[in-house]
Amino acid sequence: MTVVGQASAAVDGGAPGPVTVPAGRTGDDTRADGTAATAPGTATAVTASGTATGAPSGTAVAGAATGRTVTAAALLAGTADGPAAAADTAVTGHRAVPGGATGSGAAAARTPAGAGDAEPAGSSGYGVNHDKSFRPRRQDRPQDLLETGAAYAMRVEGFRAEKHRFFGRTALVRTDAARVLEIDDPHDLARARALAPLLDAPRPGALPTREDVDAVVLDFDGTQTDDRVLIDSDGRELVAVHRGDGLGVAALRRSGLALLILSTERNPVVAARARKLEIPVLHGIDRKDLALKQWCEEQGIAPERVLYAGNDVNDLPCFDVVGWPVAVASAHDVVRGAARAVTSTPGGQGAIREIASWLLGKELA
Repeated sequence: MTVVGQASAAVDGGAPGPVTVPAGRTGDDTRADGTAATAPGTATAVTASGTATGAPSGTAVAGAATGRTVTAAALLAGTADGPAAAADTAVTGHRAVPGGATGSGAAAARTPAGAGDAEPAGSSGYGVNHDKSFRPRRQDRPQDLLETGAAYAMRVEGFRAEKHRFFGRTALVRTDAARVLEIDDPHDLARARALAPLLDAPRPGALPTREDVDAVVLDFDGTQTDDRVLIDSDGRELVAVHRGDGLGVAALRRSGLALLILSTERNPVVAARARKLEIPVLHGIDRKDLALKQWCEEQGIAPERVLYAGNDVNDLPCFDVVGWPVAVASAHDVVRGAARAVTSTPGGQGAIREIASWLLGKELA
């Protein structure tokens, strides 16, 4: 927690006023009698009577090193979220209190449950699970549980009878605290999307394996290339591909998986790349989703066992057809959001090689 204190307490029994911190004074822990036990490399705090007491390492008092007179002290907890920004916010908010009537301020944010409670600026706050004289660590306080709202399971007859989801003896199913995130506005959704790859990648089942897939269908531009086109003086278009992708495709072919390049691009470079990789190609296709469905029927492959890799919005209809829609890392946001899995490698830089490693292992065996 970040705490900002206005030193308006009586100094040495006199009237309220600022406190001068001795130059070079340091401290570590406060003794039972209130005096400081000094130790090199730690900071100094100030008591209401003006005496210097030790504060844990990392707690700083402005002016402690120079002997300047200070009127406010900021205490920063190392576990706070963005302690420097929180301290600045707390100090700024404290100064904004009309008349400076308060003695201290603390950084705070509304919880989602209290989002509708408009609290006047500068109003006083109090702790609901501790008082000012006793502040146990968060780890030492009684454990609170937050209803995640992720899933409910209940007996139908009980739900019909009671007409609400909590009836009889309600059992709690513990969930991973790292995955609990309330999503109430677009900022929350942006945080969830940023965290999803970190939380989902190691989870069993988050990425497809050879047992999940019978066929791999690949878009071309932006998936096997970096989506750029070079044009020479004669108007010929040139693209660059990744040799690692060629290695991955060769391994997928040897594994017995059905393979296909499916592209709207009419340039013969697509067919030339398919010949190089020794896999079939359908290009110059306007409705790729219809072509994909027909190809699955002809090959006798269930669409839900097809992995389709793409990068742009014209791949989204194919995403709706297959069981494993995959976006490369450089795909557009809407495509990554619709994908079941996203590579860590951009298109044209080895994304297909990465997909091959999901299905066959790192050694592509």
